[in-house]
Order: sequence, then structure tokens, then C-alpha cells
Amino acid sequence: MARVVIVGGGPGGYESALVAAQLGAEVVVVDSDGVGGSAVLTDCVPSKTLIATAEVMTDFGAAGELGIVVDEPRVDLARINERVKALALAQSADIAGRLAREGVTVVHGRGRLDGPSRVVATHDDGTETTYDADAVLVATGATPRVLDTAQPDGERILTWEQVYDLDELPEHVIVVGSGVTGAEFASAYQSLGIPVTLVSSRDRVLPGEDQDAAQVLEDVLTRRGMTVLSRSRMQSVTRDGDVVTVTLQDGREVTGSHCILALGSVPNTAGIGLESAGVALGEGGFVTVDRVSRTSAPGVYAAGDCTGVFMLASVAAMQGRIAMAHVLGDAVQPLDLGVVASNVFTSPEIATVGVTQQQVDAGEVLAEVVMQPLATNPRAKMQGIVDGFVKLFVAPGSRSLLGGVVVGPRASELIHPVALAVTERLTADQLAQTFTVYPSISGSVAEAARRLHQM
Repeated sequence: MARVVIVGGGPGGYESALVAAQLGAEVVVVDSDGVGGSAVLTDCVPSKTLIATAEVMTDFGAAGELGIVVDEPRVDLARINERVKALALAQSADIAGRLAREGVTVVHGRGRLDGPSRVVATHDDGTETTYDADAVLVATGATPRVLDTAQPDGERILTWEQVYDLDELPEHVIVVGSGVTGAEFASAYQSLGIPVTLVSSRDRVLPGEDQDAAQVLEDVLTRRGMTVLSRSRMQSVTRDGDVVTVTLQDGREVTGSHCILALGSVPNTAGIGLESAGVALGEGGFVTVDRVSRTSAPGVYAAGDCTGVFMLASVAAMQGRIAMAHVLGDAVQPLDLGVVASNVFTSPEIATVGVTQQQVDAGEVLAEVVMQPLATNPRAKMQGIVDGFVKLFVAPGSRSLLGGVVVGPRASELIHPVALAVTERLTADQLAQTFTVYPSISGSVAEAARRLHQM
């Protein structure tokens, strides 16, 4: 029986453990932070739970347009965060239970490599346990990036992992960073009725996303009252009592009651024996892997945010599954980032898959593009939805779907038929000829596909 030792219990770690156990391996997971990792305990699950609550407040705000009179809703942030943390712990417990049922041994401790085929677990009391392995998977994740001039204090200057200890509504939140994390928290807190200023060093919100989608989001956020400071790079963040001051490089100052730092992530790869084991690290300290999750060291694989490949829980899980299939001789489909569906959980949501508008505009990909606004959709009209669209990219010759963008409520769900079409190389006509419910928001996906028909 092969022994697989996994360092890290996040999505890349626990999903790979389940696959390895299913394929008959003896599996040990060495984890220091709690099963589920940051994705479950401090990142994806908590943030999306908070956002789900914020969505209810957004719905209340639009109720009047539908003829519903709602008294002034009140937000109890302490209760919200209590529920957020409880759900995260419950999800972690569910995962731990599943691992136990599948025979996976979970060891609490900090793992490090002692060569390419041995892992040492250091326990809380300082003792160590050594595990020899036929294969090692490194899935140590990443942590929020901070700067010397912007140090979180856990009270008013916060990383996105520290916001769940707030028990009173902030008077004014300043979010530094307009990438996915910054945009999501800015949108959520605004929906909860908190004044928000978003500081962006770039010329728009979500610089890495589809420009049309990002413009819709920025228009909605500013229409709802958010202050967006574009081309404004943060110099420092300081606190004086209950006042937080964000100083910009041009000398301007922005004051608020709280500041959330959304400055990206750094991999948890230092001090765990990777380089001495022969594992090559790339720029920024991320582990270098190939499409089947192999590192430069024989028998050592890596998955998840520590690789920097595509920092999504779904990609981490897929990397881990692929690694175990490769290790244990199962059929392997190498990772294909061209079919990864992703979502920005703002209000409205932005979901994408496949080819991007930027690639088309740069001439890297030949594609025909169609954009169908949701405002013309009958179900959208019934629900009072006025913002958003479906955009599809199709190959000029084969007419196969190359990619898509959905902007609107529950875009994370609406992107699935587009992702399926891209993955299976369906044509626009095949997507168009698939029945959709009438009326439904998904009807706009089929309608966009019909506009791409050619005789």
C-alpha cells in the first residue's frame, strides 16, 4: 500500500486525501490551521456567508420598486459574524468527519519536508513525528499580504481574515485594493448600509476582469453611494484612537473608522524545507508545478494557492485530485485553465470562463463576440434587474464556444451552461437549441447564442 503524506488541510489537501484514500493509499494529512484551511475557516466560506447576508439587504433596498413596503431593516453585525464563524466551523467539522470515515489520518502540527520523501510534523508541545512517504503533496496555501507601512492591528486596520471579530457596524470602511477580494468586501459592506471608500491603484475596479463587466459593477457601486478613488496608490495606513487614516502617494488623506487591506496574498512556502528537498520556487516564493501538479523534486507534488497557478478553491481541489491520480496510476486529465469558471461575489456578480475580451482585443484569439443585456429579459424585468449582461465568444470557423461572461444576480450559477459548452466544445447553435425555461434569466444565455447563428 502506497503512503501519501499531505502537508496542509485546505481544498488542495483534503480533496487530494479523499481521492488517494479512494484509490487505496494510506493517507496522512499534516495540518496546523484546521481542516478546510483558510478557504473554509477564514476566506471563502466566511466571506461568502457574509456576502449572502448582504444580498438580503440589497433585496430589501429594491423591494419598494416591486411594490413591497419594508420597514427600515437593521443590521446586527455581531450576530452576522457569529453565524459566519459557526458555519465555517461546521463546514470544517463536516470535512474532518468525511476524512475520518474514509480512513484518512489527520495530524495536528506544522509540517515540513525532510527531503523529498519524508515529512516531519511539529506538534504544539514541540514534539515531532516523522512520516516516510511514497509521495508528498504540499498544499500549504497563502496568507494576506501586508506592508510595513500598513500593519493590521486586528481591531480597526484589518486583513480580510480579521473582519469576522467586528461586533459593531463600522461608521466608514476604507477598502484598500480593488481586485476581487477588495471589490467583494466593499460591495458587501456597502450592501449592509455602511459608507465605503474603495482605494484603487488602477484606473478601474477589478482590473483583471472583463472591462465591460467591471464597468457595470463600478457604475452600480457608485450609483449606490460608494466613493471609488481610481489611480490612487496607498502610501500608508495609520490609526489614532477610533480614526484610521489612509495616506495616498499623492499626499491626499482618507479617514474612516476601519480599513480593510486587500493587497493580495503571499504563499506559505518559507521555512518548510522545500528548497532543501529540491522543490523549485518561482517568483514571489510560489511552488513551480506542471499541469499534473508535479514539482521539480521527484515524488513531491503541490496544489492550491501555494502554487499561484489560479488562486481559487476549485482549482486547488482539482490540482490535488490530478496529483493523486498521477501518483497512484489512475487516468489523468492535465489541468486546463482555459475551462476554469470563476466568479466575483459582488452585487451584481461577475462570472467568467474561457477566452477573455482582453485576449480578443489584443489579437491573441480570433473570436466573434456578442453581448446580450439582461434588461431585455422578461424574468429580469419581473425581478427588477436592470444591470448586467451575457457575453459569449465563438470561434469564427467551427462556431464552438470559446468563453463567456455573465454579469448579474447569481451569475455564479448562470455561468455553468456556458462553462459546460466551453469544456465540451459545443457550438453556439447547440447551446441555442437547448431548451430553457420561460421566463428565466438563463434564457439570455440561449438568446445570446441565437444571435451568433450563421446559415
